[in-house]
Amino acid sequence: MSQPDVTVVIAVYNTMPYLTTCLDSLVGQTIGLDRLEVVAVDDGSTDRSGAELDRYAKRYPETVRVLRQANSGGPAVPSNRALDHARGRYVFFLGSDDHLGPEALERLVDAADRWGSDVVLGRMVGTNKRYVHQAVYAETREQIDLVDSALPWSLSNTKLFRRDLIERHGLRFRTDMPMGSDQPFTLEACVRANKVSVLADYEYYYAVKRHNAQNITYASRFEERLRCAEELVGFVAGLLEPGPRRDAVLLRHFSWEVAKLLQTELLDLGADLQERVHDRIRKLVEGYLTDDILARLAPDLRLRLVVARDATLDRLRELIRQQAEKTPPDISTEDGRWYAHYVGFRDPSFGYPDEWYDMTDASAKVLATLTATRLAWGRDAAGARSLVVSAQSRWAELADLPAEALRVSAGEVAGVTSVTAGAPGTVVRTAFAVDRLLAAVPLNGGRETVRAEVSTPAGVGSAPLRTDRRVAAPRLLTRRGVRLHLVTPTTNHKGQVIVAITPVTTGRFLARLRRIWPSGGK
Repeated sequence: MSQPDVTVVIAVYNTMPYLTTCLDSLVGQTIGLDRLEVVAVDDGSTDRSGAELDRYAKRYPETVRVLRQANSGGPAVPSNRALDHARGRYVFFLGSDDHLGPEALERLVDAADRWGSDVVLGRMVGTNKRYVHQAVYAETREQIDLVDSALPWSLSNTKLFRRDLIERHGLRFRTDMPMGSDQPFTLEACVRANKVSVLADYEYYYAVKRHNAQNITYASRFEERLRCAEELVGFVAGLLEPGPRRDAVLLRHFSWEVAKLLQTELLDLGADLQERVHDRIRKLVEGYLTDDILARLAPDLRLRLVVARDATLDRLRELIRQQAEKTPPDISTEDGRWYAHYVGFRDPSFGYPDEWYDMTDASAKVLATLTATRLAWGRDAAGARSLVVSAQSRWAELADLPAEALRVSAGEVAGVTSVTAGAPGTVVRTAFAVDRLLAAVPLNGGRETVRAEVSTPAGVGSAPLRTDRRVAAPRLLTRRGVRLHLVTPTTNHKGQVIVAITPVTTGRFLARLRRIWPSGGK
């Protein structure tokens, strides 16, 4: 048998029915079965995955090979075993719950041959709301590097690799890492490669979030995540000399793997474990967080990491709670700039610059965050029926803006809004004419979310009106032309204020009567 152009490696553990879609996407590749090899390792599946693999191996015996082993607890061991059996000039790694576009392998191999690339990325997209970082796929490029592209943010193994590169450097997956075991493999391959290319002209790879959310990315233990973050940072430090390339990769790891450990879930851990986590993250930050990384971090992540480094666990807990709120704990305004009073603000024991607390660009969004306090029916100056929505803002600054700076709307209908200073903060009242609400919805009704939009010199921000308690007004029966409608102002399961408008049809009227006077009742 001639050497295939590409070997697709699949580590399989209980991924039905997604596995069928995955395998269909492979045998249907335009590269052709004679140029393709599939090596699938059944990692001790207990569902129908093993039988499905056998079905495809029987149907495509020259293309699909199945290896079996006891469950190893992660994708590293089966992926390494498949690599030992791979014969293709190139190797491509595919998640067994993911799938490829029909032309993916042909396009990838063609690009690698044409450009002499050792690693080729094809654009990935997420399905079922799975997040895939897109920056590296902004454009097709023959050569990219860790510094001049977003490659450090896309270190999954779901790429095309020249197999000679893998074998020449003895690259294999880390079997001691239950999460992120592919990242050291991918990073070292990219560092050793003569050329890394990216293709953005086609949807090559569909990354699937299972409906039961059991992808390993979404099911992980806290301490394992911490240990794997430590392993990743240590690996990068051992592979790359200090400088821009190392910092580019560590920026990603501190932003994702490390800073994400400093969120509210940390507060749910036992006190002793919180102390250990704090101590270990402090050591990572002290050892590897350079000034260059610090300057490029998102402001909230920067503050989280430096407080973990410089402050007590109690102050770190305080910051985590502050950042979990939708609005900052307090603000100062000076020379048109907004500064949030998070932990460390103008505290000489910290010595952090004011710019770390500057939230001017987000000030419009903060001002648009209103808390609904009352929904009621009223009448406007002409005597027409109106829905009056009352809300409270924490910020007195809202009352200082021009009248046209605040717009409160229900769908496309803007209400008539008044703003008054009210301790503490600002009171906002908006009246929506019922006739306008009815005219804006389809004949079969609908529901609209009430939103506030604020315009400031720093930009425009908007947010739905929310409440931490249920507020509602009585249903209003009103007429639109010859049809009756029910208008229901209330809140939804997210605490957002909504206005539901429902036409009263004969069927609905009779159904309501049956609920009021059921059969056999008085």
